[in-house]
Amino acid sequence: MAKVLVFVEQRDGKLKKSSFELLGASAAAGNETHAVLIGDSVAGLANECAQYGANKVHMVQDAALKNFTGEAYARAMIAAVKAISPEIVLASHTPIGKDFFPIVAAMTDGALATDCTSLAFNGAKLALKRPVYSGKATAEVEFVGTGVQMATVRPNAIGLPKPDASKTADASAIAADFSGLKTKVLEVVKGNSGRPDVTEAGIVVSGGRSLKSADGFKILEEMADVLGGAVGASRAAVDAGYRPHGDQVGQTGKVVSPALYIACGISGAIQHLAGMRTSKVIVAINTDPQAPIFQVADYIVVGDLFQIVPALTAEFKKLKE
Repeated sequence: MAKVLVFVEQRDGKLKKSSFELLGASAAAGNETHAVLIGDSVAGLANECAQYGANKVHMVQDAALKNFTGEAYARAMIAAVKAISPEIVLASHTPIGKDFFPIVAAMTDGALATDCTSLAFNGAKLALKRPVYSGKATAEVEFVGTGVQMATVRPNAIGLPKPDASKTADASAIAADFSGLKTKVLEVVKGNSGRPDVTEAGIVVSGGRSLKSADGFKILEEMADVLGGAVGASRAAVDAGYRPHGDQVGQTGKVVSPALYIACGISGAIQHLAGMRTSKVIVAINTDPQAPIFQVADYIVVGDLFQIVPALTAEFKKLKE
């Protein structure tokens, strides 16, 4: 059994599901599982952490943590690591997690493995797997020495545990010094979309340059809305101005591992495959029967996406009704 500290990510007072995966995995292994909440006012989130497996919940609260900056969050997390002395520290491989966790590892003399797709606990030791060479191979990672073992794990890679609503937790405060910060967020400009982010969504519908225009993505948006999923895009579609960069899936965009990934008009360049090939089920729609993406797809549809996508959307609507 190990003492495990999980960074539980919150945004606007809502906890990220990917953090629950880590709490559940640690609790299922019988570890002493600690959760740390970082923000301006996070005390009301403690019980939710307990419901997903946290034995103890710790909070680092300060006005400097209202908006995320890697500098401030790193100070908070370093204070938590020093106060709790865990053997293992985990976070989700989200834009926030991969931003500040390297700082935490460097400042606590820990070892860090990033973008992991599986983890196992062998006593106080952590065993991980992570994709390498743009996803063409998988490396098995183990830690040597006595330092703190740290890892960021890809969202949706483990699976969401069932919460136990009967569990509660007492939250304890951890103090950190935020004097002399060199960075400050002045404003956060949010997008208008009510859809989930591609890294968080259980279903992602992605399109390529074959959509021909920004308007062409409307048929994908309709499908995503019916399925309750997110809309992604290839780099070619983003470079053409059809979608914002925040929707880009791939090596130079976001890495996703949804339960279902539907690729529409995407040929399957290796850079795109690196960002989605760990999806649980992949459906590919393309007019080219030799499209590289068919090599990783579980279901293949050869045909015109402008005919197939609306037809599939209509069937999905019938199923929901």
